[in-house]
Amino acid sequence: MKKIVFLIITFLSIFILPLIGSIIKWDGLPPGYGLFPSQKVLEPPGFSLSFFVVGCTIALFLAVFLIFPRLFGFSKVKIHAQHPSSANTKFPLWFWIAIPVLLFCWLVMWSQLPVFKFFEAYTFVPLWWSFIFLLDGIVYKRNSGVSLISSKPRLLQLLAIVSCFSWFAFEYLNYFVVSNWYYPNKDVFSNFGNIFWFSLSYTTVLPAIVEWYLLLKTFPKLNERYSSGPRISLNKPVMITLYVLGLVLAVAMGYFPHQLFFVLWLALVPLLSAAMGLSGLWNPFTSIREGNWSPILLIAIATVLNGFFWELWNYGIEYFNGGAPTNPNYWKYSVPYLDKLHVFSEMPFLGYYGYLFFGVNCWIIWLTAAYIFKFDANFELPAREKQSVRSDRHDYFLR
Repeated sequence: MKKIVFLIITFLSIFILPLIGSIIKWDGLPPGYGLFPSQKVLEPPGFSLSFFVVGCTIALFLAVFLIFPRLFGFSKVKIHAQHPSSANTKFPLWFWIAIPVLLFCWLVMWSQLPVFKFFEAYTFVPLWWSFIFLLDGIVYKRNSGVSLISSKPRLLQLLAIVSCFSWFAFEYLNYFVVSNWYYPNKDVFSNFGNIFWFSLSYTTVLPAIVEWYLLLKTFPKLNERYSSGPRISLNKPVMITLYVLGLVLAVAMGYFPHQLFFVLWLALVPLLSAAMGLSGLWNPFTSIREGNWSPILLIAIATVLNGFFWELWNYGIEYFNGGAPTNPNYWKYSVPYLDKLHVFSEMPFLGYYGYLFFGVNCWIIWLTAAYIFKFDANFELPAREKQSVRSDRHDYFLR
């Protein structure tokens, strides 16, 4: 019980500490606080070459690490078990239903055809859920008839619920960096309509990331690529240091909203992971003690892949609407110092590296919810677990 109380206190501190730093900074609440969805209220600082060079250096290191892991002490793993044959497995019914729904919503979202005008504001949720079902269908096909929908439908529902509340948490933290992203079309719906519609929209985040992760797991070479790396075990003093660092960063983010805007994606990692480690609970870094980096890195890569589609579909809303989109789910960025080299019209190139950390954050929140509310957070698929050559050495997720 003490472990869970400690975890709850840590989680609540994530909401309280940035508020304290922000109140000290602004002598009150930050500009734009409480506007929902978030609005642009201040012009961010302009491009900074120093910030950009540091960001590019970190990005280059991460890219080399992911592309050439053997340079960092990873060993080549011989795959003894073969991937289950999927030649005789057909795509499931929900895969075929998802395709026309996705294509229709995509068309309506981008086309601005008058005949579909009424549906435009309501495309985001069915588009993303149909995409999730499509990904699950591919997993089902590649994994010989086993996927999240076919084997763990209740867990998918839990993912949607936790996803909704977790993204509200990020929207809340966004106030303290003075809205790094915002939604210019907040008047399409009423205030209640915005809360209701965005709540539905937020249900898609975690399910999409997990489906990408499960899809990546169906590629044995990729799955094993990061499974035999350096063994790093964090002792108690190190975990305490990380925990304190997380507390400091959470306060500092509120006080330095522009200089430390990136902490929004970092503070959760040392805080909640260290809290789990100090409590003896499984956390995203536990498997690294045995040299297996696959779970945490595949979650990160999965989020980048999903981020491509987030940005692609968001870009089309603006591009095909003559730069004046009216979709309520359309967002823009207001990022200080790094606003250069965009991939699509809005997202700075370096922002895609933020998706690596965002995926880990999502996983941490998912595990936190599972520990507090006592449900099984394991979304590994049974058929894939049996095929893993290292499955007898560790548990990837909370059991």
